[in-house]
Amino acid sequence: MVKIQLHGEKESVTINAMIDSGPTEDFIDREVCNKHGIEMIKAKNPREIYLADGKPSAPGTVTHITKVPMDISSHRELATFQVANLQNHKVIVGMPWLKEHNPTIEWNNKRITFNSERCTTWCLKSSPVTYAVSEDKALEENLITRFSKIQAKKGPTTKSGPTANDQSVRVKKLSAEARVPMKGTARAAGHDLYANEGTDVPARGQAIVGTGIAIGLPHETYGRIAPRSSLAVKHRLMTNAGVMDSDYRGEVKVVLANLGDQPYRVKKADRIAQLIIEKFDNKKLQEVTQLDDTERRDQGFGSSDTTMDHRVTGQKDKAHMEINEITARAFGQFYRKEKQQAS
Repeated sequence: MVKIQLHGEKESVTINAMIDSGPTEDFIDREVCNKHGIEMIKAKNPREIYLADGKPSAPGTVTHITKVPMDISSHRELATFQVANLQNHKVIVGMPWLKEHNPTIEWNNKRITFNSERCTTWCLKSSPVTYAVSEDKALEENLITRFSKIQAKKGPTTKSGPTANDQSVRVKKLSAEARVPMKGTARAAGHDLYANEGTDVPARGQAIVGTGIAIGLPHETYGRIAPRSSLAVKHRLMTNAGVMDSDYRGEVKVVLANLGDQPYRVKKADRIAQLIIEKFDNKKLQEVTQLDDTERRDQGFGSSDTTMDHRVTGQKDKAHMEINEITARAFGQFYRKEKQQAS
């Protein structure tokens, strides 16, 4: 991964790109283009993206391209990208870029040197050397960029904080080791929360695990802390107390409940839950002296489990009817006995 700077019409943005010799094209995420004013040009011939095994990839059909000024350290160029719905990375520079600039990449030292004739003649402003960053750190920085109030779509703010029009989600790391919530896939509903400490969750008990982050949610939303399916299925770990209000500014903590018979060890940086941001209706409650009548009225627990002998409002109790199963042999004996008694 390498840090790049893209210069859109609205603003410039610094994100981390994946350098990969596998892809036959260079790609940029559609969300990056929309958010930062990077103009997209409709492709003359839309095309599918295929994996190495020949199957279509998740990003789907490429319908647009973009040409955007891109800096990598002191290296500047007008880069051409295929616009796609990328899942794990924001920008991927593949074989076309590698062939065009032919940089020297020292994988062990994480160093990239632009020493080709093209780069030394046209692209470089100063030093030809830049350094890569680890993939974990790069993905985390990309998420911070995505959630940042500065680089996200801006809304009016006051001294006390963002107003109702600001829909950005702000994440603050309370410790250097904390990790920003991350989605497992592009269409996942929740962002995974990471433990910022190790702890034991006793069997048939619970433990509170800190994440090392604080979050500012948009107006009229709340954060629902939900279980991770893998932990629920494999270890019977669930979450309790899972509502986080938008005006809460303290550390996000997860109450892990162990429904299993074995203790569970949480390690630092483990994914322990997921944060789902949901909207709610913030209408005020109104006190009244009378409520409108309904068919259900005050019938509570279990009232919807209707059977034949349940009472229906406004009707008399009906006789209880019971139907029992009987075998053919028993029915024959019963029939002959009734016939004998009749004769």
